[in-house]
Amino acid sequence: MTGWLDGAGRLFNPDPRVSAVPIVPGRDCVVIDDALADPEGLRAWALQQRYLPPAYPYPGHVCDAPREVSARLADFFALHVRRHLGARRTVELTVRLSVIDTPPAQLAPIQWLCHRDRLAHGRSDVLFAACVLYLFRDPALGGTSFYAPRLSPARTEQIVVDSQVLSAHEFGQRYGLKPGYMLGSNEYFEHVAQVPAAWNRVVFYDGGLFHSADVDPGRLDADPQHGRLTLNSFITCRRNAG
Repeated sequence: MTGWLDGAGRLFNPDPRVSAVPIVPGRDCVVIDDALADPEGLRAWALQQRYLPPAYPYPGHVCDAPREVSARLADFFALHVRRHLGARRTVELTVRLSVIDTPPAQLAPIQWLCHRDRLAHGRSDVLFAACVLYLFRDPALGGTSFYAPRLSPARTEQIVVDSQVLSAHEFGQRYGLKPGYMLGSNEYFEHVAQVPAAWNRVVFYDGGLFHSADVDPGRLDADPQHGRLTLNSFITCRRNAG
């Protein structure tokens, strides 16, 4: 028996609790509780995996999930989420396990800010959805927050670009920011919504919205047994035409 399936061979609960949290007008985050059929089984399997530094900007370690997890998550997304986000067809889906563990002083400037998933930006016909499934019981390890830019689109884009190309010293001097995880509003982004972490909860949202994990620097731990262990998915969809 695959360790992340329940006795009936299911990954996800066929009757979860689905709700929505408003982010900005007309855009919701879909929150699903009691998401997994056997959350302890998936967590036990996740704790046995090997986590490595990724080749992309992520403040921790990751591990790819099996194809069958991706397939079952795609079915779950189509059944419970896709219509809420205004999508009509899934084109591509990737899934990984993640543990955030990078100390604040070691973060790159791009990680000092909330972010949006770049593949979604500028494509009116594509929805780049994202999800986070919390595989820890302690809510103090942090949920997910959403932000709205305070400045014009052009100035906001410049901040994002500079966070990718400037050194930490140059970026800090130019924008008056210091290394650290984003928690709450600042001069450039307003904190507009938050979904607290909860055991066996998964959240789905439009990756084109600015968002960030809520990370308590004092609780960072590279050991998935004690750290902020999540299952993350990135789902490319066609948007509804209407």
